[in-house]
Amino acid sequence: AVRLVESGGGSVQAGGSLKLSCVASGYIYRTFAMGWFRQSPGLEREMIAAIHFGGAIQYAPSVKGRFTISQGNADNSLDLQMNSLKPEDTAMYYCAGCDAGRCDTIPSVNYWGHGTQVTVSS
Repeated sequence: AVRLVESGGGSVQAGGSLKLSCVASGYIYRTFAMGWFRQSPGLEREMIAAIHFGGAIQYAPSVKGRFTISQGNADNSLDLQMNSLKPEDTAMYYCAGCDAGRCDTIPSVNYWGHGTQVTVSS
């Protein structure tokens, strides 16, 4: 099994920035992909950014231009730099791991982190 551990969440004012990090450990498949999802109370969990196997990067339209996903310094690690944060970005943010090479839908996710809370006040 793969374990995912997120860090970096917190509370900021609108317009501020946060950087989230995720580290994966365990049995990592060659085609492993990683991404970030978020979920607000009463809403469905949604993909916001991912790095697919092979290096292709995908963003949700709501965060494109404000968030940047990148590989972390360590192997099998992932960062999400979040700038120009808005109150609607408030959510629990989850790191996701996907064995089949893409990490863009809920069914594609094999492993979830426990989440890190991001709260943006106006």
